[in-house]
Amino acid sequence: MTENPDANDNPNGNGTGNADDTAYEVIVVGGGAAGLSAALVLGRARRRTLVVDAGEPRNAPSAHMHGYLSRDGMPPAEFLALGREEIARYGVGLVRDRAVDVTRDGADGDFAVRLASGRTVRARRLVVTTGLKDELPAVPGVAERFGRDVLHCPYCHGWEVRDQAFGVLAATPLSVHQALMVSQWSKDVTFFLHTVAEEDLSDDDLRRLAAAGVAVVPGQVAGLVVEDDRLTGVRLADGTVHGREALFVSPRPVPQTGLLERLGADFHDTPFGSYPVVDANGLTSVPGVWAAGNAIGFAEQVVHAASGGYRAAAALNGELLMTDLDALAPASRG
Repeated sequence: MTENPDANDNPNGNGTGNADDTAYEVIVVGGGAAGLSAALVLGRARRRTLVVDAGEPRNAPSAHMHGYLSRDGMPPAEFLALGREEIARYGVGLVRDRAVDVTRDGADGDFAVRLASGRTVRARRLVVTTGLKDELPAVPGVAERFGRDVLHCPYCHGWEVRDQAFGVLAATPLSVHQALMVSQWSKDVTFFLHTVAEEDLSDDDLRRLAAAGVAVVPGQVAGLVVEDDRLTGVRLADGTVHGREALFVSPRPVPQTGLLERLGADFHDTPFGSYPVVDANGLTSVPGVWAAGNAIGFAEQVVHAASGGYRAAAALNGELLMTDLDALAPASRG
């Protein structure tokens, strides 16, 4: 399937017949797995919904996604293109734009979302699925090969590179966990300490690395060795080259949560960044605002993000329904 990024560039949405193309019941900010899943549920619930998609999915460097039942091995771009086709069937609008600001008219008023194009759209409820960006280690060659033979998730890519010679580039002492995990997919693993001092590793770290057969190599990594468009080695600052076929790295996650910050949402700190406090269905501390996907956590894989978007949309739809029924109840009793 070839991807047409403008296949659903329809801002009008469904459900109400309202001719105002700036007013919606729900705006979903983010068009990845979480956002499209939420939009699908809302569209099927006949909610007038708009998806604002900047078109920068986190997994864009990957050729395939894995671990999603019935979609294992599908290219991420194809997955998203199918999702856009599905939401279009239910009249959900989608615009390729970036949400740059959001305000609210009073505690219980509508949300006004300003787009980079200058347009402002409004909605009664928001679903924020803006994800995160991976900030890669500043080692020459890493960014160019990321998603190919420079990898970060063994569950996503371990099977495809199984039994090859692995390297793991330490970012912090916590990178020991990654080195231990990838040893399930290869018995030839070298842990490059890079900027981490060996004395920063605990006795338990060293014991487990030894038990897993992981070689520990001190010294800063200066770059990668690439031959015939494939990784063949890791070069240290002293010129030493260690032959490796795949390198696992730990990007620094940068949550894209600026809209939630502007709305005054509560956050909590984790070893992988600061994320909004949400309940089991993704409701933030801001009434009327839900969040899902990597906007709420580093480890949300595609399958988790899709599930989270579904839960958030179902909870939002129920809350909106009850709000409207409660507003009508006094008149019906009179």
